[in-house]
Formats: sequence, structure tokens, C-alpha cells
Amino acid sequence: MRAFACRKISRTKKTKRIVPKFEEILPLLPVLSKHLRLRSSPTRYTFRFPSALLPHLPCPAAPATANPPMDATERRLRAVSAHLQPQATADRCTSDSLGPNPTAGEYAHVLGYSAVLPEKLKTGKWNVYRSAHSPITLIDRFSDHPDIGTLHDNFVNAVETFRDCRYLGTRVHADGTIGDYKWMTYGEAGTSRTAIGSGLICHGIPKGARVGLYFINRPEWTIVDNACSAYSYVSVPLYDTLGPDAVQFIVNHASVEAIFCVPQTLSTLLSFITQMPCVRLIVVVGGIDENMPSSPAAAGMEIITYSMLHRQGHMSPQPFRPPKPEDVATICYTSGTTGTPKGAVLSHANFIANVAGQDLGVKFYPSDVYISYLPLAHIYERTNQIWLLHRGVAIGFYQGDNLKLMDDLNTLKPTIFASVPRLYNKIYAAITNAVKESGGLKERLFHAAYNAKRQAIINGRNPSPVWDKLVFNKIKARLGGRVRVMSSGASPLSPDVMEFLRICFGGDILEGYGMTETSCVITLMDVGDISIGHVGSPNPACEVKLVDVPEMNYTSEDQPYPRGEICARGPIIFQGYYKDEVQTEVIDEDGWLHTGDIGLWLPGGLLKIIDRKKNIFKLAQGEYIAPEKIENVYAKCKFIAQCFVYGDSFNSCLVAVVAVEPEVLKSWAALEGIQYEDLRQLCSDPRARAAVLADMDSIGKEAQLRGFEFVKAVTLVAESFTLENGLLTPTFKVKRPQAKAYFAKEITDMYAQLLDAESARPKL
Repeated sequence: MRAFACRKISRTKKTKRIVPKFEEILPLLPVLSKHLRLRSSPTRYTFRFPSALLPHLPCPAAPATANPPMDATERRLRAVSAHLQPQATADRCTSDSLGPNPTAGEYAHVLGYSAVLPEKLKTGKWNVYRSAHSPITLIDRFSDHPDIGTLHDNFVNAVETFRDCRYLGTRVHADGTIGDYKWMTYGEAGTSRTAIGSGLICHGIPKGARVGLYFINRPEWTIVDNACSAYSYVSVPLYDTLGPDAVQFIVNHASVEAIFCVPQTLSTLLSFITQMPCVRLIVVVGGIDENMPSSPAAAGMEIITYSMLHRQGHMSPQPFRPPKPEDVATICYTSGTTGTPKGAVLSHANFIANVAGQDLGVKFYPSDVYISYLPLAHIYERTNQIWLLHRGVAIGFYQGDNLKLMDDLNTLKPTIFASVPRLYNKIYAAITNAVKESGGLKERLFHAAYNAKRQAIINGRNPSPVWDKLVFNKIKARLGGRVRVMSSGASPLSPDVMEFLRICFGGDILEGYGMTETSCVITLMDVGDISIGHVGSPNPACEVKLVDVPEMNYTSEDQPYPRGEICARGPIIFQGYYKDEVQTEVIDEDGWLHTGDIGLWLPGGLLKIIDRKKNIFKLAQGEYIAPEKIENVYAKCKFIAQCFVYGDSFNSCLVAVVAVEPEVLKSWAALEGIQYEDLRQLCSDPRARAAVLADMDSIGKEAQLRGFEFVKAVTLVAESFTLENGLLTPTFKVKRPQAKAYFAKEITDMYAQLLDAESARPKL
């Protein structure tokens, strides 16, 4: 007997054959069970036909003729046969070798960029979306290298394929001076990877141990990470934005045994090293052997330089201890919502699946150059580098100062540029302000070029190169002049900014959506898609559905577009939160990860993010905000009766609406000698706003709020939040959606004032 896969992808309307649909076939299958053996799964259906039955299957290519009456079994077999087609042979109709017929049935209905499938075979709605690149099978390996199952495999393949190509570059020389980029080849990086991994073994760090990385992007970060993969260590990124207390918590929570740091972060570690008894080895990157502090009195604790560890490992190389695909590759801690950080456990298979899925739609080459400045401690940059490694791309690191990034770009001249909306917004503001200030002929020329190029893109035509020569090449030069692919992640990019980047910089501008728990990308825009206002279609390595959220009035039946909470499933989904089964309940019994984000499906199967399910949101730079926690801190401010803190993913800072304590504010005004007619007028006085904001800053510092948690602008109102005006719940909590709508004008005005203040500052 021959086995074959039976499926339908209704990509085209060109076929004129009229065939039964899947839902018409389904009731017939039990009757045919005498002749068929059916194996089913959520993604694939395999029929096995006895060879003796094949003569009863009509040839799909045979012309229609008058047939004698058929009994029930023959009619059902004819219906099933529409889903089958013989392999190409001399005698097609008598061959017993069958294959799928791509014009029959509806196992997957392709909308454009996505394919829609039923969630369950018999009762499920058609609500599961997959990439049109691979609608039947979820990708978990590279199509051209299915043997690569781990990060170690990926690195070994890259070293063997691109041994003499440039890999890791830096402008920071050994003496600390800044110059041209100097490069380490793939082969040299492979040698260093072996030396570092061998050095850890020499110091007794056991297989499976957690290794911390506590420094910003530089070549050594990537080498240490790859050494962890080669010798089955689990890397644990550490970073300052969560504060020293969080670093201490992560080290103890993950039982980190070795930490790689730099001299600047070494002092932080030593300040609480006695409270981290699990640490056995600290390796200082960029440190000088003679300047290393003596090891603490704690038994078994040692401090050495990176160069010393490298020498030790080089003199005593150890064989690799390759991991398995299901082994843990990293524990990536996120700021999460409230409380302590959560450690997302990601396997080698998770990373390979995510990158392999993206690789189907976007192509990179050894001739490409990428600049690394986004934090490697975050999943966005980490996954980017795994992908670029597979394709032999040269990765140049910034010198470590964001204020000098433009100088690094001009020197490196990258062809691939990944960023976040916060930086793209700054580029947008800087260019538009420069155009306004230029005035006259230059301003008119820019707008003429912009509109002409915009119209050409909308109409599907190639814009005239003359506009690039006259106007846009000067703008492209800000990023080095060679960028052909730009990506945006971490938070939504404004449609206006997306269009602006596409017109001014050309090339492919791709926006994606993802999270640490999905090994990065859930959805990504397709190359060639010129539409804006969405985050693309599903990564071929996962499937996506929207779940009803009735309390927020979001349902899959909404018109004109289905709406609901975004859920993802597939080989990219993390293993859970480390030592935290309660939080891991974000994955339901069917394997769906509930993201907490609200989305809607646009025509063509494109996802748009529209809301958050909980009162947690991201700022433009990707930091999570728990507004109630901040409001509770500011409640201690003497001027505040009630407070509503607001932020969103299009802005990088918070603003607040404050219902004042009337008597406190009036007393302050009397001391300051400020005259006013009523409380409303006093609330509108800029001096009153400044006084309240200053007191809020003082309270925030006492509570040790993080920088991005401080409110940057405030509006004072005389009216309290009440049940009557719809701003409070019966339990006296702020109704956030209602408050957002109620104070929409005030919120818009505050962000406009902040933008004006930012624009007035000296530009880089």
C-alpha cells in the first residue's frame, strides 16, 4: 500500500473543476473506513488505500461521460478521489502511486499572506491562521539544512561554510581608542568559542550549569553565548535596567555558577557577592590581569580575566558536549508586570524553529553587514544574531555609546538595520524638523520628492531614481547609505513613521510582533508588502488565533474584522517560567500561549495590535509598565487626591492626570503669592503643575522608581474621579479605558508639549 498526504490549498480561482468541500467529505469517512485507514493530526491527514481499491478511483483528468448509476460506496469513493491525483506515469489512471491534489477540498484556505484552518477537525471554527509560506506543516528546521537542530549545530555549520568571512567587528581597540572596524572571521570565532568553553571546564563548571552574561554588546558576548551552546551550559543574560536588586535575584533564582562581566559591572557584583553563594567564578571581559581584585573570602570563589580564561582553555582544549534540541539554551528574564523578574526557559529547538520560519520569507547573504547595538540581553537582538550567523552575515558592534551610534553607522555602513520605534521616531522627528527649518526651495523640493515617490509606491511602480539623487540619498547617508532591510519590533510603529521610512530610505521596511516567550517573532511583514498599520502574517513556525474577550467586547464574530486576545502555538513556544508553575499557566491545556495582547485580522490575514487585555502596557522602548503600582507610589504625594497614569507603545514616557487635594494646593498658592479666581484656574497655572510634578519626582525617587516609570508631564483637574462621572468602579478603582477616553484631549496635549520640548533641544 502507498501512503500519501491529502490536502487542499485554495490559492487560486483559475480552476474550473467543481469538487466537494472538506465538510462534505467528512461525514463520508466513517462509511469508507472498511476501505481506508485514516490517521489524523491537527495539521496532516494521511490515507492508506489498498491497491485493489485503486481501479475503482476515477481518473481526475478523464473527460466527463455518461456513467451508469452508481451505488452509495462508488459515489463516496468518487467524492474522495477528487482529493487525489495520480503521480505522473505513462498510465496515470492505473497507477497505484497517488499524491495530493492541490485543487480539491478546503484543508487550508489561503487568504493572501495567511492560510486559515479549522482549530479542530470535526467541530472547530476556521479560526487558526498560519503563514501562506507553509500552511500545512509548521516549520521547525531550516529548509536547506534540516540537520541543524541546535544553536551549536548552527554555529558549526556557519564556521565550516564561512570560515574565512568576516564575522564579528569592533571599533574599540585594545587600548580603548576608537578607530576603524577590526574583524574576527568565523573560523577565528570558532577557535575562541572552543577556548572559552574549555576554560570553563578547566575551572570545574559542570555540564548544564547556568552562566551569566553581565555586559553590553561586544564580540565576547557572542563568543561566550556560543561556547555555552557547544558545551551544554545555559546562558542567563543580566542587565542593568532592572536594577542591582534584580541582578542579585536572577543570579540566586537561576543558581548561576559563573558570571562574565566587565570592570564597570564587576564593582556592582562585588557589592553583594556575599549574598550570591552559588557563584564560583567571575570572568572580567576587558580586564587586566594585574588589576584584578583578590577573590573574596568566600570559599571556592575566583575572579580572573577573559584573556586568562581564553589562554587556559586554548592550552587545554576539551571536546564539545553537544546539546540536544530539547535541551535548555537560555533562561531569559523579563521585567514582566509586577514583582520580581520572570525567567522564560527557551530550548535550542525553540530558537532554531523561530529563525528557520523567518528565513523562508527574508533572505540575507554573506555580503550583508549588520550593526549590533540593541541589547543582546533581550530576545529581539539575540534571535537576529542567530539568524544572521546562519547566513554568514558580518556583525559590527557599536562602540557602546548610544549618542555616538550615528558615527558608528557612518563608519560601518550596514546593509541591515534593526531598531525599535523609539529610535525611528527620533529619526523621523529630526528629519521633519530639519526640513521645516530649511524652508523655501529645499522644503518644497523635499515635499515634491516625497509625494512623487509615495504615489509611485502606492501605484506599484518603481519611483524615479532622480528623487533619490536629489533628496533621499542624503537622508540614507544618516544610516551609512547602504541599508536595504530595516526591521522594527518591541512595540507598534506608527503608520506615518513606517511610510516615512519606506519613502526616505527605500528597501524593505519590515515590522514584526513577538515576545520572549515565543523565542521572538510571532508575526512578520512579508517582503514586498507595501501596506501599513499591521504587524504582518504568522511566522511559518507557529499558528495564531484570536480568543474572545467578552468583558472588553472583543469577539471573533466582530464586524468587519474578527477581534480577540492573540494566542500562539507551535515549536517556538517556550518551556515555561523557571521555578514558576503558576505564571506558566499562560499556556493552556491545548498548548496555546495567551499573550495578553488584543488583535484583529485585516483582509489578507494580516494581524493588527489594538489593545492590551490587562492593565499592563509597553512603552515605545519596550519596557513594561504596571500603572497601578506607580499610582500607588504617587498617592503619597501631598497634592494628589487621585491619579491616573497613562502611557502607550507609541510614546517613550508616562503622563498623568491628577485630581488635586484642594486645600493643599490652595495653601501652597497662598505661600507662593499666586492669585486665582477658582480652583480650576489654579489647576491650569503652569507653576502649580511644576510644583506637583516636582513633588511627584521626589516621591518617586524615595520609592526607587525606575527611570521609565517617572511621569514626565501632568495635568491637574479640580473634579474628582467618581462613580457618577464613570471614572471609578464600585470598588473605587480607576476605569482605565473610560479615563483614557475622558481625558483624551489632555493626554494628547501633554504628549504634544513633550514633543515640542524635545524638538527644541539641540540635535545630534
